[in-house]
Amino acid sequence: MDLIVHSVYWPFFLLLSSVLLVILLIGKLKVHPFFALMLASLYVGMFTPGLSLLPGQNWINTALELPMIEFGVMAGKIAWVIALAAIIGAAMLESRAAERIVNDLLRYLGESRAAFALLLCGFILSIPVFFDTVFFLLIPLGIALARKTGKDYVWYVLVIGGGAVINHSIVPPTPGPLIMAETLSLDLGLVILAGLIAGIVPAALVWIVGKKINERLPLPIRIQINKETKVSTLPGIVLSLSPIVLPVGLIAFSSVVSVLVEEVPAWVAFLGNKNTAMALGAVVAVYLWARQQGLSRSQLWQKVNKPLEIGGMIILITSAGGAYGAMIGHTGIGEVIKLLAEDFHIHYIPLAWLIAAIFKTAQGSGTVAMIASSSIMAGIMQAGPVMDFHPIYLLLAMGFGSVFLSWMNDSAFWVVARMSGFSEKETLKTWTFLLAVIGIVGLLQVMLVAWLFPLF
Repeated sequence: MDLIVHSVYWPFFLLLSSVLLVILLIGKLKVHPFFALMLASLYVGMFTPGLSLLPGQNWINTALELPMIEFGVMAGKIAWVIALAAIIGAAMLESRAAERIVNDLLRYLGESRAAFALLLCGFILSIPVFFDTVFFLLIPLGIALARKTGKDYVWYVLVIGGGAVINHSIVPPTPGPLIMAETLSLDLGLVILAGLIAGIVPAALVWIVGKKINERLPLPIRIQINKETKVSTLPGIVLSLSPIVLPVGLIAFSSVVSVLVEEVPAWVAFLGNKNTAMALGAVVAVYLWARQQGLSRSQLWQKVNKPLEIGGMIILITSAGGAYGAMIGHTGIGEVIKLLAEDFHIHYIPLAWLIAAIFKTAQGSGTVAMIASSSIMAGIMQAGPVMDFHPIYLLLAMGFGSVFLSWMNDSAFWVVARMSGFSEKETLKTWTFLLAVIGIVGLLQVMLVAWLFPLF
C-alpha cells in the first residue's frame, strides 16, 4: 500500500477519485456545493503523503487544517470584489440602468438588428452581472421581440445566453476568471483587456451559429410573460453605464500605464487597484439605485442585504473550490503532468483547455472547472517548465474549456431550458451544441494568437 501511495500515479488517483466524490455528493446525494467541495478538499488532504507540516502541527492536523487555510486565502483574494460585483449587478437591475442600456441598444440598432443588440447586451452586462441574472433580465425582451416579429425566437435565446456566457468565463470580476487571475498571479487589467478582445470572435460565432440553428430548428414560444407596470423613469445612459465602465476602465488604465512606464504613479495604482475600482463602481451603482427608487439610507442598506447574501453564497462556494484546487496542487500533480506533457510533447494550452473541459463535463460548474484547472496549471508553472508564451493564454484556454459542454449537470443548462420553454432534447440540440462550438473555436483562436504573438 505504501508503494502505491508514493507512486507517480497516486496524484492522478486522488484527482479522479475526488472529482467522483464531488459528482456523487452534488449530483446524487444533493449535498450543497460548498460542503461537497470542502469535503473533497479534506479527502485530498487526508490521503496526500508528504504534506509540509504546519508549525506546531502533526500530519493529521495539517491534513485537516490546510484546506481551511487555503479556503481563507482564496476568500481573502476574491471576497471583496465578488461582494461588490453582486451589489453592482443588483443595483443595475433595481435602478433600471440595465434596462436603459438594453433599450438604447435596441433603439439605435433597430428591430432588424435585434439579435445583434441582444448579443451585445448579454456581452456587456455579464461583466459585472452573473450569467443567470443577465439571462433572467434579457429573455423577456427576446420573447417580446419574437412575438412581435413572429420569427427568430431560438436565435434570440442563443445570442442572449451565448453573449453572456463568454464574458462570464473569461472576463473578471465574475468569480471564475477572477480566481484564475489570482491563482496564476496575472495582472487583472491585462486579463480584462485580453478577455474582452478574445471574446469578440466567439461572440460573432454565437450570432452566426445561432442563426443557423434557428433556421434548422425553429421552435415555438411556450413561455407567457407577466406584464408589470413600472412607474420610475429610466436613468441616463451615462450613469447607467458608469458602474461597468468605471471599474473596468480604471483597472485597464492602470495596467496600460504599468506597461508604458517603469514606475506607476501612486494615484494610478490606487485607483486602478481592483478593490478600489470595484468600490467606486459600487458607489455609483448604489447612488443610482437610491436616487431612482427614492430610498432613504436605512431602506437602501436593507435592499443591499439581498445581493450581499447572494454574493456571500458565491464567495463560500468559490473559496471552497479554491481550497479544493489548492489541495489538488499539494498532491504534486503539477510536477507529474509537467513530466508527462514533456514526455508526450503535449502543448500546455490545449492541456489547460482539456483539464477545464473534463472538470466542467464531470461536475457541471464552469466556475469550479476554472478554479480546479487553474490550480493544476499553477502547479505545473511552479514546477518550472519553460513556456514560450504568456500565461494569459492558459487562462483564456481554461475559460473556453469551462464552457465546452453544458448538459444536465450544469445549472446554466436548466436556466436556459426553463426560462426559454425548451425541452431537454431541444436544449441539447441548441444550447449545448452552441457552447461546444464556442469552446472549441475559443481554443483554436487562443492557440493561433499565442503562436502569432507568444509574448505580446
